[in-house]
Amino acid sequence: MSFMEHLGELRTRIVRSLVALLVGLVITLPFSEKIVDFLARPIKRMGYTLIFTSPTEAFWVQMKVALIAGLFLAAPGILWQVWRFVEPGLHAHEKKYALPFIFIGSVLFLGGGAFSLFVVTPFALNFLLSYARPGLTPMITLQNHVDFLLKFTLAFGAVFELPLAITILARMGLVTSKGLARNRKYAILGAFIAGAVLTPTPDVFNQTLMAGPLILLYEVGIIAARIFGRRAPPAVPTSSNNGQPPDDASVSGPPPTAPADQARLGS
Repeated sequence: MSFMEHLGELRTRIVRSLVALLVGLVITLPFSEKIVDFLARPIKRMGYTLIFTSPTEAFWVQMKVALIAGLFLAAPGILWQVWRFVEPGLHAHEKKYALPFIFIGSVLFLGGGAFSLFVVTPFALNFLLSYARPGLTPMITLQNHVDFLLKFTLAFGAVFELPLAITILARMGLVTSKGLARNRKYAILGAFIAGAVLTPTPDVFNQTLMAGPLILLYEVGIIAARIFGRRAPPAVPTSSNNGQPPDDASVSGPPPTAPADQARLGS
């Protein structure tokens, strides 16, 4: 395919991914109010009430929640379009990994979102709202609270794809488990940088909440690369002289004649 054909194929895959997202949005839109109530439960359990400060805020928050929920629902379809885009460049024996790629990628994406909603964000909210005291009462708007949760959820859903990405790179021979283990210290530094960039707040606490699971996922990726990575080609067997050229004495035929002997023979 030419460069323009690749661009056309990419456009087709993007459009079909957007169609899958639209289908997910249509399915989740009727449940958006219940999803918003579910997201508000951590705040209500702590005795606070969410407010909205503009007439359209509650409506747009429900639309945003439906869109993100539709994205998680459409994850298998979107991953299928990603696979179809890279499939022409794969070998025949590599195309059998389509279903595992879609299934594992979807499970990891959903698992990352669930880990954020049920483990990370409740703990983060308890910590952050513990600074409330007499004379300092939180007034949390619906939009700020939902944005806080959705950014965490999307970020964790994305970083949970790290083991799958490492496995694919290892199958392609671009990385090895030994190289990943050797560069572990740089991965830890990168995890904290990613935590600072992806988390919606700049404090060290939320940065650590992102970096900790990211480091664990990197270790899982190292194990997956060791198990599923491309094997090195077998070594070519060498001869008994360890690949060295044969000695002159082992070459058949008479030994070379010295110049003095040649003169004597001529006389």
